[in-house]
Amino acid sequence: MNKELIIRSSSNDVDFALLKDGKLIELQKEEDDNKFSVGDVFIAKIRKSVQGLNAAFVNVGYEKDAFLHYHDLGPKLPSLLKFVKSVSTGKLRDYSLKDFPFEKDIDKNGSMTDALKSNQSVLVQIVKEPISTKGPRISSELSIAGRYIVLVPFSDRISISQKIETKEEKDRLKRLVKSITPKGFGVIVRTVAEGKKVAELDRDLQNLLSRWTAMCKKLHRAHHPSKVLGEMNKASSILRDIFNDSFTSIIVDDEALYIQIKDYVQEIAPKKESIVKLHQGNVPIFEKYGIERQIKTSFGRTVSMSKGAYLVIEHTEALHVIDVNSGNRSNKATNQEDTAFEVNIIAATEMARQLRLRDMGGIIVVDFIDMNRVENRKKLFNHLRDEMKDDRAKHKILPPSKFGLIQITRQRVRPEMNIKTREENPNGLNGQEVEAPIKIVGKIKQDLDRLIKKDYNKVTLNTHPFIAAFLTKGFPSVRTKWFMKHKKWVNIQPRDAYTYLEYHFLDKDGNQIK
Repeated sequence: MNKELIIRSSSNDVDFALLKDGKLIELQKEEDDNKFSVGDVFIAKIRKSVQGLNAAFVNVGYEKDAFLHYHDLGPKLPSLLKFVKSVSTGKLRDYSLKDFPFEKDIDKNGSMTDALKSNQSVLVQIVKEPISTKGPRISSELSIAGRYIVLVPFSDRISISQKIETKEEKDRLKRLVKSITPKGFGVIVRTVAEGKKVAELDRDLQNLLSRWTAMCKKLHRAHHPSKVLGEMNKASSILRDIFNDSFTSIIVDDEALYIQIKDYVQEIAPKKESIVKLHQGNVPIFEKYGIERQIKTSFGRTVSMSKGAYLVIEHTEALHVIDVNSGNRSNKATNQEDTAFEVNIIAATEMARQLRLRDMGGIIVVDFIDMNRVENRKKLFNHLRDEMKDDRAKHKILPPSKFGLIQITRQRVRPEMNIKTREENPNGLNGQEVEAPIKIVGKIKQDLDRLIKKDYNKVTLNTHPFIAAFLTKGFPSVRTKWFMKHKKWVNIQPRDAYTYLEYHFLDKDGNQIK
């Protein structure tokens, strides 16, 4: 398994494309004007507490107040409030917490109106970015993430990632981390810490403590609201969270960003520094590595898959609905059950990719093709779970229902990635849009694969002149690639009378092939 990270920089934002064996599996964007990223810490003031919701609305500087629920306060809230007050007024200048007396924990079933008062100063962290009409979701249980560990102030707990399976390794890491963690801080050990030595863990810990100290220094006379600790830039945070030995290349098209990423990789994995490369040339980086084409064909309402199957993805206010369709595929399966199982397995793989690619969150309901055998339904469920193991977002998958539906909940912490795949209708109809030509070509290609399997000796394609030009121009053209794959030449005839989406295949006698 090879992973590549392709980074495109422009004047306003930076796009990150993660490829797994050449296939796009994750797409993220860092915007210059995004002031409320997950992980940012703000000094803010309570606007008002709402007893009915057992929550408070907090002014963090966004147009809509942030939402702080009682369960997101953390048990050490009184200690945090006391610390913030002492530091803000200049009475406390030692930020190490080793001599700081902790207050009694709050009642886990208590009331927000008792815990916080209006106009009270509090440190809060963004846990969910503003989405749609809602403001950010925040927490006062702070954490600062590093490469190997997460530092948790006002805690004494040492937690180990559940993905580290062996008890011996868990015990070893717990023993090492306990020996280096200062009083007043807790630590969560991340999965990538497996097998690491104490020196590497301590270096990461000292870096996090430096960030904590720098944040505390900003609290003295800080404006309310204001950001006092920013999450790392997107490039570094992505590498921090997902970088491992399976990465074969990191390619950047901006020299300043290239130097920054190279330095960061040198810090976290010196042996991998050579995989960071600067893209140079006239061809845009996303074009060079086929990402633009994958973006066009992977987003939109309909998603094509292999063997003619496709997904239909619908978005509603309450949930996402995904429908699995077998399409016009033909195979050697002897019965409907085997066909349904094969299509469902293909769909489960693509669906797991789509959830990451679009960063879909909330409730997702998938309507797979009905299968009668219990063992097939179980195999499908296990396959879907395996495909989603690499998904960093927290998720839960329920087994198939009697109606063949699988329900998924997936953590949503930032707005969904939405790429527009429709373009202005070139036929001159104002206000109407059609699918981008690359998506149409994908449908044509599926039909062509089906026809060639049926052993048509001569095939002619009649299509709109724009699509005909797209298929025949350039070297190698799309048509040439078809010839190299199938060893059969396709005659392409432009038809001015056709609409943009219209195309037909003809046999050697000029009869339309259904």
